Amino acid sequence: MKELTPGEALNKAAAYCTLCERCVSEVTAKLTAWGMPASEQQKIIGRLQQEGFIDEARYCRAFVNDKVRFNRWGRIKIRAALGEKRLPKEHVNEAIENIDEEQYMAALAEVIASKRKELKGKDDYAAQQKILRYAASRGFEPSFIIKAINYCGDEMDF
Repeated sequence: MKELTPGEALNKAAAYCTLCERCVSEVTAKLTAWGMPASEQQKIIGRLQQEGFIDEARYCRAFVNDKVRFNRWGRIKIRAALGEKRLPKEHVNEAIENIDEEQYMAALAEVIASKRKELKGKDDYAAQQKILRYAASRGFEPSFIIKAINYCGDEMDF
């Protein structure tokens, strides 16, 4: 692979950012993989931020929305994933606080319903513990899980 000039790396990084939302750590990883020195990486990232290709607040909002809607993740798992990307805490907190509560509870209900279908004994204590552990592994808060398990019989409406 031929070495990229800073201009080529900027264009390539801009194209990478147009595919979907990206954060600084993802773009930095790409630039490192492309062999860009750290001093050039900072210049490129600064330019991408200035021109709106990278916006970490926007990235956090999109990430949170996608993980709740499509992956059925809870707040705990989302916060951990965003923490791994070294995003500013204020952006992470704002994005998590703005989760649509109805959509969040619907995601939890789907997680519980799908796990309940897998289990043979639907109403016994052991089955409820398995559901609780599974939903917790998806990042949902224990208080929400218990409330949802107690509230939802076969009907999963909130």
